[in-house]
Amino acid sequence: MTDDVRLRRGRGALGFSFFAQGVAFALLVTRIPAIQDQYGISDGLLPAFLAAVPVLAGVSSVATEHLVKRVAPSSVLRWAQPVVLLALLGVGAGSRMWHVAVALGVFGLAVGALDASMNMLGVSLQRAYGRSIMLGFHAAYSLGGILGASAAWAGAHWHLALFTGYLPAVVVVLPLALAGSRYYVDTKSGGAGEAGEGWPARGGRLLLPLCLVMACAYIGDSTVANWSAKYLQDVLGSSEQLATVPYNVYMVTTLVGRAVGDLGVRRFGAVAVVRCGAVVAAGGFAVVAVAPGAWVGMLGFTLLGTGLCVIVPQTFAAAGRLFPYASDTAVARLNIFNYVGFLVGSPLVGGIGDAWNYRGAMVVPMALVLVTLLYARSFGTADRARYGVPHERRAGDRAVDVGRGGNEV
Repeated sequence: MTDDVRLRRGRGALGFSFFAQGVAFALLVTRIPAIQDQYGISDGLLPAFLAAVPVLAGVSSVATEHLVKRVAPSSVLRWAQPVVLLALLGVGAGSRMWHVAVALGVFGLAVGALDASMNMLGVSLQRAYGRSIMLGFHAAYSLGGILGASAAWAGAHWHLALFTGYLPAVVVVLPLALAGSRYYVDTKSGGAGEAGEGWPARGGRLLLPLCLVMACAYIGDSTVANWSAKYLQDVLGSSEQLATVPYNVYMVTTLVGRAVGDLGVRRFGAVAVVRCGAVVAAGGFAVVAVAPGAWVGMLGFTLLGTGLCVIVPQTFAAAGRLFPYASDTAVARLNIFNYVGFLVGSPLVGGIGDAWNYRGAMVVPMALVLVTLLYARSFGTADRARYGVPHERRAGDRAVDVGRGGNEV
């Protein structure tokens, strides 16, 4: 098999893995009220259950950093994804409180390993390709999220039991994910790093700006996921039905932005794309904060999806460029701040909204998204971030080494 065919198959298989993860996560989070009802979880106890998932995922991401020193990231992903899907099925199958506690715990541990290993493979494949493809993987995740949320809506509409609603997705996705896992491509660097094992002595300090950007981006994302419906209904006076629309609009614009975002990175470079995304996202929060009515508010959420969608994928890609000989370690550590942002975002906005008002609360994620502008240079110079240009091909000692051929497909 030629390198070109191997890379294309690996890209397709990894894209489906991102898609499958989007389906599974959307099915879980969009049926939280049904989960609460099925197990009799009180409103006071629910936040503890929900917080346990990202906390365990963060622990698992740290463990994955060390695990991939002994086994390939593709092996971690190959087994983590089925566990995530089966744990999702377990959430729907139980009847006692401890059943859902165990299922959510397994889900959290597996999803941390899945997210870390998936993005490790994405970063290494992007280097092997020699051009930006990372946004495309996250577009597949967004597509999976849209389909998963739609399936969850259908299950709720037809009053299906959780297990009945989850089973078709797992039956279809699980065997396809296992079949595709045969084509995952692991690419390794061939040189020693600054600290002997690839991680520089000051690596934590170098990675910190990207960690802050990641956390701020997920604070913005969790704000939309958790507060858009309430904001539209309680603050902007929309109907209950219309209040469900902003998150769907946000997801669709995220999908579209990521689907075309790689073209922007190739043309203008990652720094310009990330700066533009941060400004657009901040503008979206500003529109939401001052919106006189529901339709203007939905315009703001549309801008949010368009701007935020490029930041997270490019943050992972930047970590891979910053640590070419230790990208797995960088991605695993960076991935922790995905969960930090998710944990902080919802209570931060909710607390400010309750103590002051929700219009003012929207200014906080707006300001945090603008932090990205302060650290935009961490995404690399315009030339380094624009894969596939002559400069990158002349620096083939790194791009080719990592890709075992570095062919642009």
